[in-house]
Amino acid sequence: MSLTLHDTTELTSGHRMPMLGFGTWKLGEGSAAREAVGAALELGYRHVDTAAAYENERSVGEAVRDSGIRREEVFVTTKAWTDDIRGGYDAVLSACEESLRRLGLEYVDLYLLHWPVGRQNCEAWRALEFLYHNGKARSIGVCNYLPHHLESLLAGADIAPMVDQIEFHPRLLQPDLAAACSRHGIVREAWSPLMQGHVGDVPEIVGIARRHGRTPEQVVLRWDLQQQVATIPRSSQREHIAGNAALFDFELTPDDLMTLNHLDCNRRFGPNPDHIGF
Repeated sequence: MSLTLHDTTELTSGHRMPMLGFGTWKLGEGSAAREAVGAALELGYRHVDTAAAYENERSVGEAVRDSGIRREEVFVTTKAWTDDIRGGYDAVLSACEESLRRLGLEYVDLYLLHWPVGRQNCEAWRALEFLYHNGKARSIGVCNYLPHHLESLLAGADIAPMVDQIEFHPRLLQPDLAAACSRHGIVREAWSPLMQGHVGDVPEIVGIARRHGRTPEQVVLRWDLQQQVATIPRSSQREHIAGNAALFDFELTPDDLMTLNHLDCNRRFGPNPDHIGF
């Protein structure tokens, strides 16, 4: 399967999202975030993921503007936090405006509901549909929605989510969620694709990496892409940012893919969406 750093997938909005993105969770506001995002853009990434809860939207926006890359060439994602989702329609509209102000952008390429939080999900989703129709968000979606969350949302939605950003890695495949997303044309996007630093603890991943002369991280990110799952690894170090993008001069074999796909044990490194405590 021939892949490149600039490969994209078409969302149901008609806009295209780069398959490899740069995550900014835990980078915080300030020079660390600006420098990391700036390095990623310089190295060829064209997809940057942030969120109101990450408290670094201002720095991400500054890095995008300072890069000298045309705005339309950088795909920027941000997210509404749970407090605003619980606040309903008007609170989500205000949250998006605040995110745009901090980013210094007129629109985001993708706006997401960060977690499913109960009955307010449908009201919050109506706000995202409004933002989509009014051009503030070119595409809209959700994070951490399991099949029953999706079905509940879709029952009252005019537009299906275009993306579901989920915890996804070889220890957590969620096949039922994959099937639900496929039925509704929803693109899966992996957060924590590197298992929060634990990919090197899995002997099978390490073995595949050795056979290909790669790192365990590169093997798992390549696995994401070969399965048509977008992925957003994060790092604050330029060397690791570059390494996470060095995925396009090797290919995992069918046996490699089979091995990785048999590592699933429903192991989460982040919160269970059905038991979130915030």
